[in-house]
Amino acid sequence: MKSAVETLSPTRAKLTVEVPFEELKPSLDAAYKKIAQQINVPGFRRGKVPAAVIDRQVGRGAVLDEAINEMLPKAYIEAMQENNLQPLAQPEIEVTKLEDNDLLEFTAEVDVKPEIELPSYDGLEAEVEDVAVTDEDVAEQVEALRERFGTLVDVERAAADGDFVTIDLKATQDGEVVEGAEVAGMSYKVGRGGMLDGLDEALAGMSAGDETTFSSELVGGDLVGEPVEVLVSVSAVQEQELPEVDDEFAQLASEFDTAEELTADVRERLGRGKRLEQAAAARDAVLEKLLEQVSIPLPESLVTDELNARRQNIEEQLVYAGLTMEKYLEDEGQTVEEFEADLDRRVRDSVAAQFILDEIAKKEELGIDQAELSQHLVRRAQQSGQDPQEFANHMFEHNHIPDLVQEILRGKALATIVESAVVKDASGNVVELKNLLPDGSIGEPAVESDESDETDDAQA
Repeated sequence: MKSAVETLSPTRAKLTVEVPFEELKPSLDAAYKKIAQQINVPGFRRGKVPAAVIDRQVGRGAVLDEAINEMLPKAYIEAMQENNLQPLAQPEIEVTKLEDNDLLEFTAEVDVKPEIELPSYDGLEAEVEDVAVTDEDVAEQVEALRERFGTLVDVERAAADGDFVTIDLKATQDGEVVEGAEVAGMSYKVGRGGMLDGLDEALAGMSAGDETTFSSELVGGDLVGEPVEVLVSVSAVQEQELPEVDDEFAQLASEFDTAEELTADVRERLGRGKRLEQAAAARDAVLEKLLEQVSIPLPESLVTDELNARRQNIEEQLVYAGLTMEKYLEDEGQTVEEFEADLDRRVRDSVAAQFILDEIAKKEELGIDQAELSQHLVRRAQQSGQDPQEFANHMFEHNHIPDLVQEILRGKALATIVESAVVKDASGNVVELKNLLPDGSIGEPAVESDESDETDDAQA
């Protein structure tokens, strides 16, 4: 078999493959055997029909088609490997020459991974925001803790922000009650928002026994986004009484004996969370610096497919949240054009990052073991809310394991870059990343093997 490559663009190649007929013979034999099992010819047992008879009964062309269809995928893969091409999509294959008992020629056009000249990625410099835990941050967390242990007390006054009300809701459209848009006996915190537009404004000043009507839009169901009239009735108003932040509260709400210890722990936990956020920002900043140093041609078909997939995912999430795209863009302060431009930029950066991290993983000869794959499967299952075993079975059955392996390798490649980078915060301090633990605390530096050997020698 001979093959030649024509580069149509940095991300698209055309293979021309010539297959001598002797290499097609195994596929031809298999084709005759398969067809012999499928036809009935008087005087011959099923499966024992000679090739010459099959040619007369079925036609040599049908046999050749069967043989070529069986052989083409193997020949295509072999030619791709011989020419060190990595396909990114299904090829467009065309048989361009067929000379019986002599030669078969076909072409295959396919999107391929571009060749990338890796820039230097050792010691990249990047900057991130400072880790700052303010008194306001701590107070907000303590307040949330107080609310968890608060008690509700009935009050005989009008509802105000922060009060809890027991309400009935009924939405109507053109005088007809909307199916599924009735709620009874629901507890709602006034001012919380996120439910129906206009609800908080309607509840302000209402007392137990009051009812009123306001205009809004449905946030779910078949009529999502449709204008409706909503009748809200208040049956109870309750005020939340919060415990004082003292030693007794600390003992009730935590394992600490004093309020001072509780507050210190809240500050420490916030700090660990902020460090994790800073580490994520550091990874993004380092990768961005790396991408700035290289220009990577991207296959437009791959970008388009990824754009469509992300756009569909966003739309599904909005439907689940009871939002329309128009409402989402309004809340984000974006136009459709700005949203599409931002999505396009993020997709292109993501695809380029995958290419460059794949190259780094190859250069660094990174690998994974079974334990790492198992941990990754469990983590992905947890993220999607699935049973780990069922998730793993699905991945194996649908041949998604190579994709998961590539995800792990890309993560390792990025970690390699980040660990060698110099990342500073806005105040000029070097950000500790190498010894950052999963809980956001800083671990002890790993002891170098050379130092361990020297210690062992000294002890010997």
